[in-house]
Amino acid sequence: MADELIITIAVVFLIAGAIKGTVGIGLPTASVSLLTQFFDPHTAVVLVIFPMLLSNVWQVYRSGEALRIAKMMWPFAFMLIVFVWVFSGITTSIPHHILMICLGGVVITFSLTSLFLHPPTLPPRFDRLGQLFFGTLSGMMGGLTAIWAPPLVIYLVSRRINKDDFVRITGFIVTMGSLPLCLGYWQNGLMTGTLALTSLAMFIPTLIGFSLGELIRRRVDAQRFQKVVLVVFLLMGLNIIRKAFMA
Repeated sequence: MADELIITIAVVFLIAGAIKGTVGIGLPTASVSLLTQFFDPHTAVVLVIFPMLLSNVWQVYRSGEALRIAKMMWPFAFMLIVFVWVFSGITTSIPHHILMICLGGVVITFSLTSLFLHPPTLPPRFDRLGQLFFGTLSGMMGGLTAIWAPPLVIYLVSRRINKDDFVRITGFIVTMGSLPLCLGYWQNGLMTGTLALTSLAMFIPTLIGFSLGELIRRRVDAQRFQKVVLVVFLLMGLNIIRKAFMA
């Protein structure tokens, strides 16, 4: 891979890591959205796998209480794992322009739900059913695009999860989803040796960006910054769809 492309990819993950470090979410959304401005959607998803996996393993380790979160969220995680693996296996049969429309739609959905949606409270007695439903939706989205945040965010907001558990749960769920995604893309041949090594190396700029984001979070209004980021995501999602129709 050319040096200019490596630098471009590293800058993308530096930015994506900074966004995650500042607002706590958005690494796969930012990195995939930015990478599809330069690469086809399959390559973009492969490149994001290892930075997403390793950064969230680190997040789970730092946040603690992984066993409690696993017991609490196992129905969601189970459905996510199954459907990520299934849909990552069929992604090679989907034309690039259709996949880009799906990707753009997911990015737009993530932006709009995070900006405007305030879902009704999900009663505790329906929690198991809610996890199975939203876990399935997340798996379907994640297997195709590596972005499974929209259903997860809707579920967590509807359950009124506190901010500390929000961070713990998102880290755990993204880690669980990254494993079958990696397996599925290796099985379907999209995870080549060169792309795997490049993806693995991108953990370094991601971690640097995450650390910079934590510094930014102490100096700026994180909620205002998050809204700006979500608007940028919305514009990138619209641009992805525009490119799909022009292809």
